[in-house]
Amino acid sequence: MAHCRLRIATLLWSAASFLLAFCVGANGTWQSGHFCWEASSVYAAEEFDGWSQKSPRDEIRPKFEFFRDGGVKNGSRLVLSADQQAGRFGWWQKALPVQGGKHHRFQVAVKTSGIESPRRTAVVRILWRDATGKNVLHDAPSFASYRPGTRPRAEPEFPPITDKKTDGWQVVGGDFHAPTDATQAIVELSYRWEANGRVEWSAPSLTPIATPAKRTARLATVHYRPRGGETAIDKCKLFAPMIKKAAEQKADLIVLPESLTYYGRGKSYAECAEPIPGPSTEYFTKLAKQHDLYIVAGLLERDGPLVYNVAALVGPEGLVGKYRKVTLPRGEIEGGVTPGSTYPVFQTRFGKVGMMICYDGFFPEVARQLSNNGAEVVAWPVWGCNPMLGAARACENHIYVISSTYTDTSSDWMISAVYGHDGKPLAQAKEWGEIAIAEVDLGTPLHWHSLGDFKAQIDRHRPVAVGEK
Repeated sequence: MAHCRLRIATLLWSAASFLLAFCVGANGTWQSGHFCWEASSVYAAEEFDGWSQKSPRDEIRPKFEFFRDGGVKNGSRLVLSADQQAGRFGWWQKALPVQGGKHHRFQVAVKTSGIESPRRTAVVRILWRDATGKNVLHDAPSFASYRPGTRPRAEPEFPPITDKKTDGWQVVGGDFHAPTDATQAIVELSYRWEANGRVEWSAPSLTPIATPAKRTARLATVHYRPRGGETAIDKCKLFAPMIKKAAEQKADLIVLPESLTYYGRGKSYAECAEPIPGPSTEYFTKLAKQHDLYIVAGLLERDGPLVYNVAALVGPEGLVGKYRKVTLPRGEIEGGVTPGSTYPVFQTRFGKVGMMICYDGFFPEVARQLSNNGAEVVAWPVWGCNPMLGAARACENHIYVISSTYTDTSSDWMISAVYGHDGKPLAQAKEWGEIAIAEVDLGTPLHWHSLGDFKAQIDRHRPVAVGEK
């Protein structure tokens, strides 16, 4: 019997020695496939402080680590990392209590290393659930899909990056309305797909806040052909009555058509071009100040020997900015117009405004770049275009697009309209000289059935473009 006990003890010691040699790394730390012990600051439990480790399949599971060594604000750090195997995917998960029907502010800090696309790899999701862990519905119905007028299921929220801190940390967060039936928010802090990367998360916070004020904006377009007038200022003055009419309807922004100082003058692009700022922007700035609104006007700009097709944004504060048309049709190329190369977005008192011009609408890259740069509203002076492209640019980016065209409605072609997030026209001007206005809330997302708030998902899901940093 004693001999047997000795043999068993020898076997156990040999097995333990083998495991020790297998699991201890070169740096003296204890390693396994899923976690690592380093002194007492790392915790390898499957659940710690309510956080559990999740992955769709064990074979693509990343490494999970939990540190209590400070991190951000002297709190804990939840870490996920991947080896050379691409496709690793997993997340830390925890249920946080919420007050149904109330707004909540979510914040978490994140730090990435060795990752080419942090926006796709380090992703936060918030899932609204009832006391039993089941899905809940949003309070308001949706009219944006195949089940109009019904309440959509509350799909995951995707908080965006909101701020950058020192030492490589960034703040991810936002304000969210918890559906009335929700009692908890399942928070997921994930690592997705890239090889040889590392993501560190701080412990997040989710606290009730007062209901945010609505971000209401009244967006207007004019349907008008500026016939008559010999000079650029003559053309500008033809729009004064319609700008006044829009102001009387409390418009925040009105969009005028493309190259309006060129229309019907029988001159070349170069002959109609002027500096910006210049006479036309100064004239529209006076009207903007007089009526306390913003105006986007399609003009032609001269900058030394170069001529650009331009959309200028003016407001009560003066010239806010300009956009030089990036995509040029053959007529403008042959006429000596030079393309622009940037996609500026400008802050106004009601929201962030970008601009594109006519032929730009045929290319999804233009509106997408403006959306990537933060545009909530895109003004679109457009001579003529397929109206479905206006709908597509609005829908694919969940932005408001305001078109102003010279095309007659009888042509069944381009329209002067305000497009909503689902691509449907919210308002359309059909008669010459008519103003169309749509009131929107820039702070309220559109929830689709089965898709949720698509706008929030774009940055997390869109492909990585060639050369993108």
